[in-house]
Amino acid sequence: MLWTIVLLLLINKHDALEPTDYLVPAGWKGNPWGPEAAAARESGKLPRIEMTPGMKRWDTWGRNHLKDGDIVFRRGKARILAGYFPMSRFIANASDSPFSHTAIVAFEKGEPVVYDTTSGGVRRQPFAVWVLDNAGPFGVKRLKSKYAKKTDAVLAYCRSVFETQPPFDYDLAAGDSSLYCVEMTEMAFRSAGIKLSEPIRLGDMDRAAEFPICMYCFATFSHLKLEQSAFFPGNDRTGIWSSPNLETVCPPTGPVGSPDRTTLVDPPADSAEVADQGRVKPNS
Repeated sequence: MLWTIVLLLLINKHDALEPTDYLVPAGWKGNPWGPEAAAARESGKLPRIEMTPGMKRWDTWGRNHLKDGDIVFRRGKARILAGYFPMSRFIANASDSPFSHTAIVAFEKGEPVVYDTTSGGVRRQPFAVWVLDNAGPFGVKRLKSKYAKKTDAVLAYCRSVFETQPPFDYDLAAGDSSLYCVEMTEMAFRSAGIKLSEPIRLGDMDRAAEFPICMYCFATFSHLKLEQSAFFPGNDRTGIWSSPNLETVCPPTGPVGSPDRTTLVDPPADSAEVADQGRVKPNS
C-alpha cells in the first residue's frame, strides 16, 4: 500500500518550484545564479533582475542593517518526492529550529549579495532576491567583534567555491569537496579558523521522535541513514545559531504571512522591532 501511494505521488507531480525559480530566463541552462549567469547579466546577455517595491524595501533594509560576513537564516520551502514532501519544513521542525537554510552576506559594488548553495550549485544572489524564497522566520547572526578580522577569509572562501562550483553534497559527506547549504556556511568560517558548530546525527535531531512517519519515510526513501551526521541552522542550544562566536543581529522574526510566495513581503523596520516579535517556535 505504501509503495502504491509513493507511485501515485511520483506520477501526479505538482509545482515544487521556489519563488526565485520563476526569475530564471526561459531556456537558460545551468546554474542561473552561478558565475556564467552573473557574467551574462553583467554583459547584458541576460536581463538584470527588476526590483519589485517589496524587494526594494528588503534591499534598503539589507544596506542599513547587514555587514560583510553576516549569516542570514531563513525557513525555505524546498520539497522532495515530486514536490509532495516539504523537506525544509520537516528539517526545521525535526531539529526544533525556526530555520532550514543559511547563507553568508557580502557587499559587492555597494550591494548586499548572498552566497549559498543548493542542488543547482553555489549561488550569488542579491539579498533582495534571496529573501524571496523565505517561507517563515528570518534571522541574522554576526561574528563577535573580536573575530571581525576573520571576515575577509570567510568571504574569500565563498568567492572561491562560487568560482569552482563544487557539486551539491547529497551524501552529507565530511569535507568540502561537495557542499550542502549549512555545510558551506560552516566550512567558510572554519576556513578562517572559527568553528561555529558540531554536526548532529540525523536520528538525534531534537524533535525527531515527534515525527515518526516522516522519519520513516526519510530513512526509507532516501539513501541517507539516521546514523549520519549533518550541520544544522539550529536553535539557542544547538547548531550554528547557538554558536558562542556569534552575536544576534536580528532574532527570529514571527511567522510573517503564510508559507507561500507572498511570505515576508516587508522587512522588519529595525532591529528593535524584530526583537519585540520574540522568538517563535516552529509549527509542528
